[in-house]
Amino acid sequence: MRFLDLLRLILSNLGRRKGRVALTAIGVVIGTAAIVILVSMAIGLRQSANQQLYGIGDLSQIQVSPNYGEGPMPGGGGPVAVDQAPIQTIISNQSLEDLAAIPGVETVVARDFLMTSSMLRYDRLEAGMGIMGVAVDDLSSLGVKAQQGTAVLSKGTAVIGAMIPSQFYNPQIRPGQEPPPPPDLLGQQVKLELIKWDDQGNEIRKVFQVKVVGILEENRADDWSMYMRLDEVTMFNEWALGRRINRAKDGYPNAIVKVSDVKEVVNITDVITGMGYQAFTPQSFVEGIDNFYLVLQVVFGGVGAIALLVAAIGIANTMAMAILERTREIGLMKAIGATNRDVLLTFLGEASGIGFLGGLGGIIFGWLASQVINVLALVYMAGQTAQQGGPPPSLAVSTPLWLLFFALFFATLIGLLSGIYPALHAATMVPVNALKYE
Repeated sequence: MRFLDLLRLILSNLGRRKGRVALTAIGVVIGTAAIVILVSMAIGLRQSANQQLYGIGDLSQIQVSPNYGEGPMPGGGGPVAVDQAPIQTIISNQSLEDLAAIPGVETVVARDFLMTSSMLRYDRLEAGMGIMGVAVDDLSSLGVKAQQGTAVLSKGTAVIGAMIPSQFYNPQIRPGQEPPPPPDLLGQQVKLELIKWDDQGNEIRKVFQVKVVGILEENRADDWSMYMRLDEVTMFNEWALGRRINRAKDGYPNAIVKVSDVKEVVNITDVITGMGYQAFTPQSFVEGIDNFYLVLQVVFGGVGAIALLVAAIGIANTMAMAILERTREIGLMKAIGATNRDVLLTFLGEASGIGFLGGLGGIIFGWLASQVINVLALVYMAGQTAQQGGPPPSLAVSTPLWLLFFALFFATLIGLLSGIYPALHAATMVPVNALKYE
């Protein structure tokens, strides 16, 4: 039997029993829709969680810190012998070279932080912020971008976070007066005032002129920080400490390790930890979240699959009843030359057709229901985040195209598997006995 003839026969047989086919397909529709809706919810939750992590940091970076003897003590605690004390590991210039030699590491950048009080002044306004020095001329190599100006540092310049201008206030403003708008600092000279105290508690101040050459894009991690060259921040810290800083002895408080391949970040983090340093990467959070929501997708998909398997019993029952009703028809088909293969393919095609029709209806209904749930969930979550002051969510339910094709294929496969036993029974009938069946 040719394929087109077989297809016409299958469609004709399904059309003869529209009511029974429709009732059987409803079970497949429910199961398929359950898979689409539940898995879409899990995917949406995963994407929403990743969006909430926006700004946690560049996923290709590893933050490396010195290890000042922290960690488990030998013997589970208590006094520790001198020769058993945990090793203290600082980040020296040699450490930077060792980190850069790790396979997969693209660059290593030393970083230092201002270790004294400071105040940034512009006109009559002032603000406080964190100041960090980096051993790199172009901040774009660290994954940050400037929304205004440039991210290139030179002597006497600074690049500030997006929220720094909003931190400025007028200390002489009277109660009830309207606060001044955030100043436009791009290209302006500002005064950086450093403050320290001597042994007698006397306050000592020193003022430096700094030109703001760039304002970074919002990314949460750097919104409240000001970047300067490492050598300048080192000079500020030496003034605050009253002595020269010896990197071989004092080390750096932090180093940024940038990895060329994000997939290798966690492995390289383990290597750095094994070298005795403390290492942190946002990628570990992202992988943990991805693994959790992957399990959630499997669980939700499994719940929907159970509903679809229940529908498979209905398909098997429908096909078994159809074979009993069409026993003489099967005998007649064989008598005029139909082979066992032709009969088998006919009934398998009918079972698959029921699964396909139910799957098609299920993905349409499931997609529409997902969109309704998405709108309702976004309205609810927007109200919750507004009360808590967080950013509004942009996604609650996500239905990727691959999920619709998978659900349709799975429903068709379930129909095919459900029809195997009835189809084999029909294919192995003896024509004479089938023609005598009443």
